[in-house]
Amino acid sequence: MEAREVLSAIRAGVPIRGDRRRPEIEPLPGTRAYRLTTPATRADRTILFFHAGGFTSGSTADSFDLCARLCDAARSEVVSVDYRLAPAHPFPAAVEDCLSAYRSLLREGYSPERVVPAGLSAGGTLALSMLLSARGAGLPMPAAGVLLSPAVDMLFLGESVLLNRETDWLAPEQFAAMREDYLAGRDPCDPLASPLYADLSGLPPLLVQAGGGEVLIDGIEAFVGTARLQGVPVAFDCTEGMFHCWQAFAGVLPEGAMAVERIGAFVRRHVPDEG
Repeated sequence: MEAREVLSAIRAGVPIRGDRRRPEIEPLPGTRAYRLTTPATRADRTILFFHAGGFTSGSTADSFDLCARLCDAARSEVVSVDYRLAPAHPFPAAVEDCLSAYRSLLREGYSPERVVPAGLSAGGTLALSMLLSARGAGLPMPAAGVLLSPAVDMLFLGESVLLNRETDWLAPEQFAAMREDYLAGRDPCDPLASPLYADLSGLPPLLVQAGGGEVLIDGIEAFVGTARLQGVPVAFDCTEGMFHCWQAFAGVLPEGAMAVERIGAFVRRHVPDEG
């Protein structure tokens, strides 16, 4: 399918059928997380994944296809976290859950240099918030981080919020309610909620993927520039014409499949094969 067909289907609520992959799934006892693997998985490389859903919905189950593709592309296992959702559990509950998942991996003997946190949309925000929290707690930094269409500014500033309405399915009218549900009156400029305003020094190398047609692209570009000014190595991968979270449609969208392959290459570069 072409991007415009996928976008039209999303807007119309029409199910998009394509090549759907499903990983092997193993619940991790005592946690809200699952270990996902495919035949391509190596045990010495781990993606710690946080799903999308605007902080108020979503689960690992919604991301089976993307997680399986990440396993294949990165030749990695994926540990996916079902963090607590707002409004029942507002900020910073989800951030705490994501940090707890990283702590659990370290306690289990995972080497931080073999772990890459990654997230899609709100999950991308949480991956970044988790890195900031881990740094603040004095934990060792993981090898790298992957942020896919992250919401980095809960004020949702930038001209693209209005100018890209026709090239994205994410409606700016949703932002105020999402901010209210997630933050429950907390400061939208809190660095753990809006990493654009954080001290980013000391973070590991980041891959930031975004679509040129996203309503959030201005904020994402501002974050990339800010991170680079603060000394963070950032690979910015922007695909023109793509909408929010196009990677999740890799089963029908060639650009999505190629984006996942680039994620895999980034992860393998920063976590080389052992032996």
